[in-house]
Amino acid sequence: MAAEIPLGRADATKFDSEDPIASARHEFYIPSRAEITQNEKIASPDAPSLYLCGNSLGLQPKLTRQLIDEELNVWAKNGVYGHFRHPNSRPWVTIDETVTSTMAAIVGAKKEEVAVMGTLTMNLHILMAAFYKPAKERYKVIIEHKAFPSDHYAVESQIQMHDLSVDEALVTIKPPANSKVLPTDYIISVIKEHASTTALLLLPGVQYYTGQAFEIQKITAYAKSLGIIVGWDLAHAAGNLELRLHDWDVDFAAWCSYKYLNAGPGGIAGLFVHENQSKRPRLTGWWAHEVKSRFIMDNQMKVQPGAAGFQLSNPSVLDTIALLSSLTVFGKYTMKALRAKSVALTGYLETLLLSRFPDRPFSILTPSDPEQRGAQLSLAFESGMMDEVNQVLQDNGVTCDERRPDVLRVAPTPLYNTFEDVWAFVDELRKAVDVVLARRNVERELV
Repeated sequence: MAAEIPLGRADATKFDSEDPIASARHEFYIPSRAEITQNEKIASPDAPSLYLCGNSLGLQPKLTRQLIDEELNVWAKNGVYGHFRHPNSRPWVTIDETVTSTMAAIVGAKKEEVAVMGTLTMNLHILMAAFYKPAKERYKVIIEHKAFPSDHYAVESQIQMHDLSVDEALVTIKPPANSKVLPTDYIISVIKEHASTTALLLLPGVQYYTGQAFEIQKITAYAKSLGIIVGWDLAHAAGNLELRLHDWDVDFAAWCSYKYLNAGPGGIAGLFVHENQSKRPRLTGWWAHEVKSRFIMDNQMKVQPGAAGFQLSNPSVLDTIALLSSLTVFGKYTMKALRAKSVALTGYLETLLLSRFPDRPFSILTPSDPEQRGAQLSLAFESGMMDEVNQVLQDNGVTCDERRPDVLRVAPTPLYNTFEDVWAFVDELRKAVDVVLARRNVERELV
């Protein structure tokens, strides 16, 4: 958004009135100020809270309770027969098929290239077991220096499982001097430096700490041109960015579903395997067996084609149904429309922050270029200030996500956040910063 746009609350309300996907908000429960603060004495307790934390846990779709209640009723009234005889045409034996088509559309894949299963880290292990095949010449794994800890631990353990030294086999990409993010050209230079000894590149679609969105297509193409297998952790990208995993020739990817995909805490995850890679040897379980002969149980594996052949066990029905409730909402819109609103919301947030805080006690880590970020802006506060500011925000019904020691992550999510939410957040942030600065001035005077 241009800096000269109107910045008043009435203008934010006008932007909302012109939002073509404004109706999506009504598909979600928005916690009230009293509910989110657990304080019934707060001013305007019944007013919606300001929830800008979809990058950590998405809000609950209103359809979730209904669909889960339906499955509980099937279980109560049909018992084991729900696996094959389901009154709502959702037999549990193929429950994953209720979500794979929409999920594939969200990540830009063919339906056969997507499986819904397990958890993010488990799926990364399953995929790396198939794709990380270190040899004498090529044995290194390249990740970013500040990878999400679970990814870092998973990669280290995979290296160790091959009796290799982490110190020798793990390459971490650190930001260049005077930069908080990883420019694409710099990433490519590190790949080039280690190309002859690298087996696998594993990067995030969106960096969880800075909010930087990586150029998946360009990085993938370059690494693959050098014979490197390329995988992506899309935990912060699925449901956030427009993705084209098939067209970009990504080898594999994995993601969770409880952030922008709103499937609930610990929700079932997903994975992608490009059709050109789907016949690789992999860990298997009986859900990898083709559906039509799975229950013959003769111990003669007939692997399902595509990503489904990477499944191990039957997916949790309740978890899958929770995901279905959110994907039903996604199915009413396009990722192009959601992304357009996201770019506008995040740009509006940036513009307001720059306007309302001329003497900012924070810097914005996230790139200003909309193509290099998703829905999140990461605000790095002066040392020791973030916790105090965030506590004031929380006490006033504002939910963001902190990353200690100094970063506050703010994520206006296009499905349920509004321009007025963004305006109100910046207003609350201004008040919180003023409270903290005033408190510190008093403390200094008392010393």
